Amino acid sequence: MILVTGGAGFIGSNFVLDWLACSDEPVLNLDKLTYAGNLANLANLQGDARHVFVQGDIGDAALLARLLAEHRPRAVLNFAAESHVDRSIHGAEDFIQTNIVGTFRLLESVRAHWLTLPADERAAFRFLHVSTDEVYGSLAPGAPAFTEDHVYEPNSPYSASKAASDHLVRAWHHTHGLPVLTTNCSNNYGPYHFPEKLIPLMIVNALAGRPLPIYGDGQQVRDWLYVKDHCSAIRRVLQAGVVGQTYNVGGWNEKTNLEIVHTICDLLDAMRPRADGASYRAQITHVPDRPGHDRRYAIDARKIERELGWKPAETFDTGIRQTVRWYLDHPEWVQAVQSGAYRDWVAAQYG
Repeated sequence: MILVTGGAGFIGSNFVLDWLACSDEPVLNLDKLTYAGNLANLANLQGDARHVFVQGDIGDAALLARLLAEHRPRAVLNFAAESHVDRSIHGAEDFIQTNIVGTFRLLESVRAHWLTLPADERAAFRFLHVSTDEVYGSLAPGAPAFTEDHVYEPNSPYSASKAASDHLVRAWHHTHGLPVLTTNCSNNYGPYHFPEKLIPLMIVNALAGRPLPIYGDGQQVRDWLYVKDHCSAIRRVLQAGVVGQTYNVGGWNEKTNLEIVHTICDLLDAMRPRADGASYRAQITHVPDRPGHDRRYAIDARKIERELGWKPAETFDTGIRQTVRWYLDHPEWVQAVQSGAYRDWVAAQYG
């Protein structure tokens, strides 16, 4: 069995679904079910004995100790995190508690469990920490992409909290010998993405006839990674990654935010045309830029390809088409996640 934390969130739920589609090894899924954790993401696993779900917090040491002793997972994969930059700007405390304190308590609980294992199980055990390229800061136009040796220069409360968690994971390996692996990914997109992030927000707003808010001039550059490619990379790192190493995972798809929105509008024009015949591009609205907005991220993913043989299967064109189609085909999922609290947040953030 493996233990997945944050397995009802966007990336975590995609990972659990993909894992059980590829393997019969059971998953113990621990998720706090905050606003972005959604059991509907895992509806296809109802009644599947291979999936054991527990609602709980990675900061709950007593719960962690009980789960680790009872289920004795051979690996722990930590997806649990607060991840939205805008939310971290307006309220950083949840990010500090989950991403830093929570990671610390998870590491301590896992270390205590690991020390009780027989020698062969201890040697085979892994703790895989899922992180972000945002810990590296912002790149100038034309600067080389982030490698695993790039200096950490986080610029938002979110990325600072993730950088701190990365450092804790590294320290627990070097000080205590805990067998850790770290992945730093670029911007993910795909099914089950909570509609506060750029791509799902644009799709949902476009279909609802609402404005498509773009920060500043829209020329911020991100490297986009289809979530199922990210999941396959994590499986490969867990299988063959070298203990103590970091692997950057990217999609080799640098795009400006404005390019992304134009692409979504053009796909929707073809797949679900507006009743008035106009392009969804007419709904684009530029809003004031957010504080400290990083200008460019880009991942150099050559290490994971060279050492582990992984590279993304999807291009941006194929991945974004699948993503738009998924949202068109799942309006009930979108409706269910759009609670009053979510609408209030979007209105406050972009209004």
